[in-house]
Amino acid sequence: MSQVHAVIFDIDGTLLLSNGAHARAYVEAATALGIKADFAKIRCLIGKGGDKLIPEAFGFEQDSELGKELDQLKREVFKTHYLPALQPAPGTRSLLSRLHDNGLTLAVATSGSKADMVPLLERAGVQDLIVESATADDVDASKPEPDVVQAALSKVKCPISSVVMVGDTPYDVEAAQHAGVRIFAVRCGGCTDDQLQGAAEIYENPADLLVHYDEAFGPPR
Repeated sequence: MSQVHAVIFDIDGTLLLSNGAHARAYVEAATALGIKADFAKIRCLIGKGGDKLIPEAFGFEQDSELGKELDQLKREVFKTHYLPALQPAPGTRSLLSRLHDNGLTLAVATSGSKADMVPLLERAGVQDLIVESATADDVDASKPEPDVVQAALSKVKCPISSVVMVGDTPYDVEAAQHAGVRIFAVRCGGCTDDQLQGAAEIYENPADLLVHYDEAFGPPR
């Protein structure tokens, strides 16, 4: 295994226990607009960007008039009703602190916008440890397309063999695979091991990754 020099993290479900809250916010916003919403279907799509989730879950495009209205209301509902109570995944701060202290470059690659990313990192308690970020604002297509992972790779400026990604959904795994990046999956986002097939390793959460730090990231440089 090559020495790891940079780690690219997903945020929702990986660093922050927020996947269910995103799904509930979609349902609440859709209900307010008189749109039929299936929580279970939406929950399974969390991890994709709105450009893919809204057409699959609701049957209209994100950039349609109704899609824009739903997207905006969902963001407001999430920020107001759910964000203040969200908690980091177990071990998030401890894992990222150790990686940072050992000299690794830390980045995030998210299907959300930059405006959405900032408060999520604040709730996760790691905004001061993240050096680079790639968001929906940087790319044309969200996960499971590899665009946002490739954008993060271009920012960390490390050989791809020395970069790993950490994510919690099959969309993270697929995006990483298409970008040629090794990925560790975590179960704390709610996905099963079968759904996370293709990941190099599957861990319970960031705390579990910390327990297996040397085997995952190699000894300190």
